[in-house]
This record gives sequence, structure tokens and C-alpha cells, in this order.
Amino acid sequence: MPHRGRTVQERAKAGPAELLAPRGDASRLRLRRVFLDAFVALDVAEPLCSFEASARADEVRAFLEAQDFDRVGVRVDGLVRGYAERADLAGGWLRDHLRPFGPDDLVVEGASLEQVIRSLAVNERCFVTVLGEAAAIVTLQDLEKPPVRMFLFGMVTVLEMLLARAVEQAFPGESWREHVAPGRLAKAAELRAERERRGRPARLLDCLQFSDKGLLAIRIPAIRARLGNPSGKELRRALKELEELRNHLAHAQEIVSASWSRIAAFTRNLDALLELA
Repeated sequence: MPHRGRTVQERAKAGPAELLAPRGDASRLRLRRVFLDAFVALDVAEPLCSFEASARADEVRAFLEAQDFDRVGVRVDGLVRGYAERADLAGGWLRDHLRPFGPDDLVVEGASLEQVIRSLAVNERCFVTVLGEAAAIVTLQDLEKPPVRMFLFGMVTVLEMLLARAVEQAFPGESWREHVAPGRLAKAAELRAERERRGRPARLLDCLQFSDKGLLAIRIPAIRARLGNPSGKELRRALKELEELRNHLAHAQEIVSASWSRIAAFTRNLDALLELA
């Protein structure tokens, strides 16, 4: 009986969008496993230094200044029960400046980067627990580390593929062309011709820029509803910021100072975006 599936060679020639072809829950679970669970909190965290609550606040502050740390864990009976901010350590004992951990402060060591970023969106830092005790810390600057950059670039790339798929389904027969400016279509045609010259044929839709695919996708009522029906202005701004984030990631530029608010919003909406799969 002939084999009804594709050969390894045929699958190797398939484009990324085609490899994402399976729809529904299985596809979403696969994307979540590959991109959301590949890295965890401990991959980007730094050890949390800590002192007993009975330590002198000024001595702890001097240590933090020498190390350029902003906060320190506070131990009570040998266990880290909270933290203190360097700016608060003006005098007295460390226990006088103890801040108990809040519900949004802690993530477990195996938490996904999605969970880490959501926690950072609350207080711009979070503490990582190991065996139930805070032992490490993640700050905004840790988002510049390779695991986070790989996670974000992968998710933006997947989003672009999913947007193209949604446009293809909503605008059969390339009827989407009438909604794209002639100049943008011409650029896509030039890119497709170049790819064909290099022996890498592609559809015209795949040669559109990220923002072009996004602008087409937000014309689809189901997608707007899935995102909570934001205004057209909000969606266009989000697309522009996501494109800038992708460009910064691709060119190894700093992302936190320019794109933190978009990173937080993008991560917050990941589940809704994965529903496109």
C-alpha cells in the first residue's frame, strides 16, 4: 500500500506556514510547548542575596551600593520572608524595612517566560522561588538576555504566520489585494521575484510586510472580537510597535527601554493570539 503521508524530503521543502497547518487544540498545544515552555524563570533569573533581619540597615545598604543591587532578601529565622529596597535603608535594622512578598511578586522556578513577563508587568521585578523559598530575582534588564529575546522573536514570527493564515482564509482568491496600497503590493512583488530568482518561490501574501498582514487581519471581525474590539487606532499602533520590536530583536538592539509596554501587552494577549492557530 502506498504511503499516504509526505516524505521527509517533501516536509523539508514545506514553508513555515505550511508546517503550522494543523488547526485546533493540537496546533495550539504544540505552539505553546515549543515557544512558551522552552525556557523557564531560572533561565533568566539572578541569585537573590539576602541578610538576616537583625543586620544593620546602613551596612546592608553599603553592600548593595557596592554591588549595584537595588533590593535584598530579608531572612527571618533563616528563611527569606520578604525583601527590602536599597533606597529605604536609611537607618535602624533591616527588619524595620522588610516588605512582605505580595501575590504578584513570586513565580516558581519552572514558570514560563510568559508568566515571568506578566509578573514583571505588575512591579517591574519578580522573585523566583526554589523549593518554596525566594532564591532568585528577575528585573526588566534580564529581558535583554538571549532566552527572552529568542522567546519574543519566535512568538512574533509565529504571529506573522498566523496573521497570514487568517488573511488567506478571510480573503479567498487573493481578494485581499484590493485593500493593500499599490506601492506596498509592488514591494511585495519585487520580493517575490527576488525569492524566485534565488530558487525560493513564495506566495505574494507571504512577501507582504508584517504591518501589511496585520492591517489586513484587523479587517476581520472575528480577530478584532478576539482581541476585545479595540479601536482601529489602537490596533495600528500595536502593529507598528510589534514591528519595531521584531526589528530591534533581529538587529540585536536593546528592547526594554523602547518596547517594554508592548512586550507586556503582547504577552498578556498571547492566549488570544494563539487562538488564531
